[in-house]
Amino acid sequence: MKKAAGEKAQNPEKNAEKSVDAYYDLKRDAVEDLVTADSGNSPRVSEAELRKYRSGSKKRMPEVLKILFIKFWFAGAICFFFLWGLGMYVSALLDLLVITGLALGFVTDLLTNNVLRFIAKRPGGNDKWMMWPKKGFVSLPLNILHSCTILFLVYTVYNALNLILIRMSGAAQDAVPLGVEPLLFGILYMACDMLLIGAKRMAAGILRDAGKKTSAHS
Repeated sequence: MKKAAGEKAQNPEKNAEKSVDAYYDLKRDAVEDLVTADSGNSPRVSEAELRKYRSGSKKRMPEVLKILFIKFWFAGAICFFFLWGLGMYVSALLDLLVITGLALGFVTDLLTNNVLRFIAKRPGGNDKWMMWPKKGFVSLPLNILHSCTILFLVYTVYNALNLILIRMSGAAQDAVPLGVEPLLFGILYMACDMLLIGAKRMAAGILRDAGKKTSAHS
């Protein structure tokens, strides 16, 4: 023991070099861990913990309000450019609705859903707010069909509201008390969209629970 202590005291420079080498070995390991880190080998961090380190004001618009506003805004823009803009040139109502439905489907697939993906806090975080998330080219025809379905529902709601207003006011049967305009159209379109997405998620949950019960009994 005394001999080892003496050797250590006699070689302070060598001991210092070992300490420095050990220090840099530790740093190299830390840098290598940082460079090779990915979602597979990193510890899971909660969303509440991540929010502590995000910059900016703590008072922000809730995520769901951003999503609803984006859906409303794009739908209102389509109403402005197509139902209002093309309405002066396309006399047949069915043709106008078909064109508008196609435009809504393209915008949903190429713009609305991409914006939702862009503002998502993590990859796929906003897919639950989309009827048909991006899956190659398959999502485009599905979103067109979905948008045409929503447009039919919105058209039905407008007719029902006008019928109620006609009966309440005693106006002529062919009167149109409530015309189509971007604000109300955007609100109705967004509401019907969320209603269908909610129905899809509920149906998926029911099927998932039924599958779990079936596998548990088998």
